[in-house]
Amino acid sequence: MKIYQIDAFTKEIFSGNPAAVCPLEEWLSEEIMQKIAAENNLAETAFYVKKGKKHEIRWFTPTVEVDLCGHATLATAYVLFNYENHIGDSITFYSHRSGELTVTKEGDLLSLNFPTDTFEAIELTNQVTEALNITPQLAFKGKTDYMFLFKNEEEVLNTKPNFEKLSKIEARGIIITAKGNTTDFVSRFFGPRSGMNEDPVTGSAHTTLIPYWAKELNKTKLTALQLSDRRGYLECELLEDRVRISGYAKCYLIGTLLL
Repeated sequence: MKIYQIDAFTKEIFSGNPAAVCPLEEWLSEEIMQKIAAENNLAETAFYVKKGKKHEIRWFTPTVEVDLCGHATLATAYVLFNYENHIGDSITFYSHRSGELTVTKEGDLLSLNFPTDTFEAIELTNQVTEALNITPQLAFKGKTDYMFLFKNEEEVLNTKPNFEKLSKIEARGIIITAKGNTTDFVSRFFGPRSGMNEDPVTGSAHTTLIPYWAKELNKTKLTALQLSDRRGYLECELLEDRVRISGYAKCYLIGTLLL
């Protein structure tokens, strides 16, 4: 079977967030898909099956299946548009965990349309402060992630978490964020409980980040930078109860899996 490795949310290889994409004619067992994801050892491996006019999609980290993954969806759309003969400038995906998701293409720019996260303010705990080795200003809890607000971009960039302690927090991942110096906001994403200490660029985290910063900055169109070592640049827009998350992608690898 085919496999692609795509760097998402970047215009250059060796940056952005790498995702594996596996086109399927029919679904494999969860056990096999999880083993493939573990063997790939990337933040996410996406699998898809074409069903009529839609493409069913699922995402796996090296250890678990997840509800939603932005960069691997962007990577999958890039594969369909550029290598798998998809006709048109729009793709409709369906996830049994997250519903209908669309990706549109304008030139080389790909835009995800995802539902916004629902989140609420919560009290800070010593567990969080000790795990992050810094005291955030505010704390929020979404459907699967926690989000913590920092004073500035430098605090986000210089944070050095204790990943063992961070893995004890019951959540898919931990988002840290602040107002950016050259972009509207910056972020980082930690997910040791999901099999990755730090994710390079996390599209799904922006379903929480975009509605928060749109309200704080009183604007619906925003620019974002994820401050991982590989860096990721995103163009964002709040669309009532959905968000548009846009970026570029580059193909790093095309191969064949022998199962």
